[in-house]
Amino acid sequence: MKNAGRLTTAAIALPPLIAYIYFLPPFPFFFALLAAVNILALREFYIMYKVPDKLYIPGILTGCVLFYISCTHPAYFPDGIFISLFLLLLIRLFLWKSPSGCMSEIGPLGVGFFYVSFLSFQWFLREEPSGLAYIFMLYASVWLADSMAYYIGKHFGRHKLYPAISPKKTVEGAFACVLGGAIGAVIAKLFFGLHIFTFPGATAAGALMGIASMIGDLIESMFKRDAGVKDSGSLIPGHGGVLDKIDGFLIAGPVLYLLLRII
Repeated sequence: MKNAGRLTTAAIALPPLIAYIYFLPPFPFFFALLAAVNILALREFYIMYKVPDKLYIPGILTGCVLFYISCTHPAYFPDGIFISLFLLLLIRLFLWKSPSGCMSEIGPLGVGFFYVSFLSFQWFLREEPSGLAYIFMLYASVWLADSMAYYIGKHFGRHKLYPAISPKKTVEGAFACVLGGAIGAVIAKLFFGLHIFTFPGATAAGALMGIASMIGDLIESMFKRDAGVKDSGSLIPGHGGVLDKIDGFLIAGPVLYLLLRII
């Protein structure tokens, strides 16, 4: 039933999402999509760590401002982080009479800012001259990496990859993840040209994104196990929460962006 739910949700959601990204201008539409995902992911992260309401709402608002700064004025992002954390420290200082638990309440806010703001690298990719092609290269690589890892690991996985963090992940699934990332990048190369990559280069870039996607999944699993939850949320039927679906993109996006800066 869960597999059917995953396939049904993907079949319903993917076509309009692809059309939305492909046909509509990046600003404001793609930017608005990223901003909405940023809000939902931050919300899930803070709920997962049981951040109190007095900090949760200011944390979401501050996260929105930081995401905007990160995308549009990245040079000011460090200043924004400093000011944001200072304001949240002031809120914690004056709205609570007891210092007990302050670190466990403030800590997730700061980590959430940095972790979820990796989404901004998708905006940086979209602003490149061949930005649309790079976005679809990223999405194809991560989607295929995630799908192949799930199905190969489920049916053929025998050797545990990292049971302390993610008991169900297997070495076989990890190899499938890398292979799926490479195939996704080659498909994007075929569809969009992407002359900056040769076919071997696209294969290598996709494999690196597959590895990055797997690391992103493990990082989120680490957070979930620490917080004592199975999924970050239940917004997407058969898939869990928003954070469960973007964890690979959070790491693979910066990897692709850095590759483009290097080559």
